[in-house]
Amino acid sequence: MHTDLSAHLHTPACNQLIEELKACHDNNAFGKFIGICNSIDDKVVKCLKAERVARVVDRFFTRYYYIKGGAPYQVLYHSNRICLICLAPTHPAYGEGIASVSYDVGNMDRSQNVVKGKSKKGGMILQADTTLALLTTETGTVYKIPSCIRGKLVEVNTALQTDAKQLHQAAEGAGYFAILLPKIENCSDIISNLLTQQQYDEQLKKGET
Repeated sequence: MHTDLSAHLHTPACNQLIEELKACHDNNAFGKFIGICNSIDDKVVKCLKAERVARVVDRFFTRYYYIKGGAPYQVLYHSNRICLICLAPTHPAYGEGIASVSYDVGNMDRSQNVVKGKSKKGGMILQADTTLALLTTETGTVYKIPSCIRGKLVEVNTALQTDAKQLHQAAEGAGYFAILLPKIENCSDIISNLLTQQQYDEQLKKGET
């Protein structure tokens, strides 16, 4: 058994696997020694490895949050102004099961965005409430993923179009929907309109997200 499998120290996906592993051990007091729980154990190891990769976020990014329609989104803000747009860990889509992601939002296909050169010329200019992508859950609910900030669309994560379910186990930051680059003169205003980690945690305690 792993040395540190405490609840709430890991992502929702890892916590679920950890609970399955504990249940397997509890239900197979002797069988666990002959490998009955090995398949679940392997999944836990892979998930925890992905979490270690996520610690890069702690070193190089600042976490901010944006709430739209009662659903929380995460903005990972790098010191070079690059912003990764992600689902917040408590987004309801995780509980409903993620079925698909599309960048075709009706009047525009974000995956066709093209930028050129170091200055990222040609990228779409998005507002905070602009729909970036459409996420459909296994319950049939469709979430309009907002851009969360005002900035230039640099890149979308096209891998989500072919395998949206990877969001359930992706390391923090790896399951981003898009990379946006705000203008330097707008950064202060943008940050002031987002929730800090502390503010987000306080809302969670109050049950507001």
